[in-house]
Amino acid sequence: MHIDSQDIEKKWKDAVDQKLKRFPERKQRFETSSEIEIERLYYQKNHPEYNEKLGFPGEYPFTRGIQPTMYRSKYWTMRQYAGYGSAKETNKRFRYLLNQGQTGLSVAFDLPTQIGYDSDDVMAEGEVGKVGVAIDTLADMEQLLDQIPLDSVSTSMTINAPASILLCMYIAVGEKQGVPKEKLTGTIQNDILKEYIARGTYIFPPKPSIRLITNIMEYCQQYVPKFNTISISGYHIREAGSTAVQEAAFTLANGKAYVDAAIEAGLNVDSFAPRLAFFFNAHNNFFEEIAKFRAARRTWARIMREHYHAKDPNSWKLRFHTQTGGSTLTAQQPDNNIVRVTLQALAAVLGGTQSLHTNSRDEALALPTEESARIALRTQQILAHESGIADTIDPLGGSYFIEDLTDRIELEIESYLKQIDDLGGAVNAIEEGFMQREIHRTAYESHKRLEKGEDIIVGLNQFKLDEEVNPELLKVDEQLEQEQIAALTEVKSKRNNELVQSSLQQLSWAANQPDENLMPYILNAVKAYASIGEICTVLRKSFGEYRSNN
Repeated sequence: MHIDSQDIEKKWKDAVDQKLKRFPERKQRFETSSEIEIERLYYQKNHPEYNEKLGFPGEYPFTRGIQPTMYRSKYWTMRQYAGYGSAKETNKRFRYLLNQGQTGLSVAFDLPTQIGYDSDDVMAEGEVGKVGVAIDTLADMEQLLDQIPLDSVSTSMTINAPASILLCMYIAVGEKQGVPKEKLTGTIQNDILKEYIARGTYIFPPKPSIRLITNIMEYCQQYVPKFNTISISGYHIREAGSTAVQEAAFTLANGKAYVDAAIEAGLNVDSFAPRLAFFFNAHNNFFEEIAKFRAARRTWARIMREHYHAKDPNSWKLRFHTQTGGSTLTAQQPDNNIVRVTLQALAAVLGGTQSLHTNSRDEALALPTEESARIALRTQQILAHESGIADTIDPLGGSYFIEDLTDRIELEIESYLKQIDDLGGAVNAIEEGFMQREIHRTAYESHKRLEKGEDIIVGLNQFKLDEEVNPELLKVDEQLEQEQIAALTEVKSKRNNELVQSSLQQLSWAANQPDENLMPYILNAVKAYASIGEICTVLRKSFGEYRSNN
């Protein structure tokens, strides 16, 4: 039977127009500088079976993106990660970045905050405000978000073990601003499993940690429905030395563990899955990174539809934030990092990310200066507004290389997922050290290649300079720690300490009731200005502390 190629092409063009015409776009006509019109979506002419395999953007299995028109309708969220010193200093940086065109906030917390210690604790000595902002009580969160309208700004918080506490602080500030809980938007990372694998800022053992996560999911489903309750993170897995395949596979395995825990806690999969978010790294191997994002999206869609039998198409979508690769940056010739970050950001956008942080050139040396942070933000803005990469959907879809690489990465991901399932799932695999050993092995092999000169890093083991000239670096004032401790002391002296003790006693009782959701109790303690250290001390007594055997 003869098939007219023109009929096939018309069929697909009509189908594309029909599916996409109802979605508004940024402008009426997209074209090159030579006034050549750019179509919404490109596909393989005369090959309907190939087009069927790839599918449409916004439709299962989402190989070509989770939104029907992707960036033709709306750019990705430009969410620069920031936080250092005091809440007042970080607030100033936030407002500067928003004024420069940033479209979402992303908060970095200092190490004491991340592991549940107050700034006046002996465990916090020398670390207050060093790698992020110090948050001890609700008073700090109020200062951090001063003059930032929480009804219109989306905020991401990179916090894990004490995520419930920081989220409650955010909710409390919203209430003080007159913003009801149901209007708050943003994301908490809240991914404890990757802490056991790669990063180490855990507090409690896995079982009570996962209880806190499912408590947050349940509470937000009812009261804070627009907030993403978890950002399942491959970023730190990659920073620890994993390959792109391991990053994707271990992240999706952790995602399955959280879904299992939520279902076990009595939640319907379609009630929480649409609010799951992911967080990936972008490294320098340009095409591998793009294919990794496409393969991860397709694999997760299949897991949610076929394994968990989710019915809502939004439950099948892998929505993700991307950060460019911190471990790829060099202290040598730091301006080279601008090029690396641009390449990585381009891969993230071509891979279909929903939001993006671009690292600053000086981050291998110190926290970024205001100038470096501005250059990193401008990198995203130039990609969005000057490069043309956002003018058509999935511009690299159909590339022989990209599609083959996507298929092969998908198979490798599936192989790892089967190994982890055979070990009893992600939690068991972590406790047995499987993922940790795999990452250590590949990190060691990568280091050997670098030492032998088989892999080249420009400015580090090739093309070196005799004399390095470093840019001006940001330094955190050494006085900050004492000022933060003094502020905390003042809050403790002025608050209603009877109310604080009562709220902490109620939290202690609830922590020992396995079926009790802890979020309302934590919120009450936060509103009484109980500190993060005081709340975590109560939970430590009930849950214990995790000690790694690996």
